[in-house]
Amino acid sequence: MPTIQRFGAVSVRIYPDDRDPPHFHIVGPDFRVKVRISDLTVIAGEARPAQIAEMVAWADAHREFLALKWVELNERG
Repeated sequence: MPTIQRFGAVSVRIYPDDRDPPHFHIVGPDFRVKVRISDLTVIAGEARPAQIAEMVAWADAHREFLALKWVELNERG
């Protein structure tokens, strides 16, 4: 389970062989959410906006990197 970025106790992860749509996980000590890369919408899980705001801001600035990492880990031939 590759950790892409860490913010204290919270991490951004992309799991290999995961299912579409392309997404990443934000994992904290008391929450887990799944965020679609294309529009940064939370598609599963729950967290207060303040809990994920820094990670979503980081993801917005690194969306191309996240999309490429998704392909690398999930669309192998």
